[in-house]
Amino acid sequence: MELILLQKVTNLGVLGDKVNVKPGYGRNYLVPQGKAVPATAANVAEFEAKRAEYEAKAKAQHDDAEGRAAKLEGASITVKANASTEGKLFGSVGPRDIADAFTAAGLPLEKSEVIMGEGALRNLGEYDIVVKLHADVQATVKVIVESEA
Repeated sequence: MELILLQKVTNLGVLGDKVNVKPGYGRNYLVPQGKAVPATAANVAEFEAKRAEYEAKAKAQHDDAEGRAAKLEGASITVKANASTEGKLFGSVGPRDIADAFTAAGLPLEKSEVIMGEGALRNLGEYDIVVKLHADVQATVKVIVESEA
């Protein structure tokens, strides 16, 4: 399936690239998310006519992400969780919990922006978490997991 990218997609291409992807990836993710359109003659002509508009929108999104990254860089949040005396959590602290804690602290963050490569946090302690705000912009934040008791 041939598509035209409307924004930068990690490991795929940048704005305006024609890419070949598997039909399911294009149909179920890229097109519904507004990240790409099918590469028909009409869509190619429309894209070229609106190219400056798409580039301005992409630059605005990138600048917004960089501004948010500057605020988040080095930020720290404490999450209270129910834990045993040995320091193991009864349950875990996942991306949703971290995003909710930062949003409550006044730093808006989406669950999908929190990248936890090793999975959910299951022990008490301090963790450095990567937050990916844009295809090119990421920040590192500190999450401290403490016992409720």
